[in-house]
Amino acid sequence: MSEKQQRLVLSIIDFLNQSISDGTVKADDKESLEVAVQCIGEAFGVDPSDEKQVERLSVKPATLQSIFDVYLKTRDKIGSTSQASSSTPSQTGPSAQDKAKAEEFKAKGNSLMSSKKYDEAIAAYGEAITLDSTNPIYYSNRAAAYSSKGDHLSAIGDAELALASDPNFVKAYHRLGHAQYCLSDFKAAADAFERGLKLDPNNAGLKSGLQNAKARIPKDDDDEGPPPLIPDDGSSPAPRARAGAGAGGGGMPDMASMADMLRGMGGGAGAGRGGMPDLSSILNNPQMMQMAQQMMANGGLAGLMQNPAVADMMNRVQSGDMPSMEEIMSNPALRNMRVPFAYCSRRPAIDTFGSGQTNLVQADDEETDVGRVC
Repeated sequence: MSEKQQRLVLSIIDFLNQSISDGTVKADDKESLEVAVQCIGEAFGVDPSDEKQVERLSVKPATLQSIFDVYLKTRDKIGSTSQASSSTPSQTGPSAQDKAKAEEFKAKGNSLMSSKKYDEAIAAYGEAITLDSTNPIYYSNRAAAYSSKGDHLSAIGDAELALASDPNFVKAYHRLGHAQYCLSDFKAAADAFERGLKLDPNNAGLKSGLQNAKARIPKDDDDEGPPPLIPDDGSSPAPRARAGAGAGGGGMPDMASMADMLRGMGGGAGAGRGGMPDLSSILNNPQMMQMAQQMMANGGLAGLMQNPAVADMMNRVQSGDMPSMEEIMSNPALRNMRVPFAYCSRRPAIDTFGSGQTNLVQADDEETDVGRVC
């Protein structure tokens, strides 16, 4: 029995149990359904009471119903597009007027994305798609809007629609991989990034995404198929650290930012020399704990400990010789060091020109930075 099949079975069992608890099934039928759930679990080797197995196989916060809904929406969109084209064979595509109007809605959506008005941006891109359903950029930009509000399932659906419209549209592979990564579907994310790299081997964003996705795939995972959707963003056991004003490139806080945080914690009762906070102050600070949890989750802590300056500092701490904040910040190796955080903290910019390339923030009003996704 493959793990992929067991994940599907667990999703079915969860759906049946939910149907029992929410009253979907009549009271007279509950006992029969409970027996069916037990039989299904035994037949496929899935035990919903086994917490470790559930943690390994669960697709939450996605549910069987939500995944099926996305499939139906995607199928209906593709079906309605093909039916419309077959029923009007004389229509070769949207008129020049419709295309121009669609571009106006796209520009409106880009502006709304800059203002973080994601629902309104989604509606604007939807209007553009209604006028010109052949342009993959509109689906891709709407996927970015969905991801920005945390609806990664819908983002996957729109990324797939963009690829259905144009299989060579590289940005859509980035959207698809990004959304799958944010749902911890790391195998599928890696596959999407690899497909994009076949078209654009030098794409730095796709290379970075592939590297991050592969790093998160369990080494003992022998299942060749992609795992289902598992929560990562927002609902992950390891909360995401937010980069502050002193953040480095790519949303990575540097040691100076961490030092400011530590200084704010120092100086109180039990503080160490040089204003260094004691251990209890650090453990009780939610920002520091959030940062530590994220570093452990993405493997950043292991890399951090390989830094000789950090290793020396930790040896001093263990021997009771706590360095002062001034000593730490006077060490260039520590002061300039940046702590790595998850790929999903980076948010890709949308395509405003139709070239498939990411636009950066510039003075030109035509170029728009949509902010950060996840």
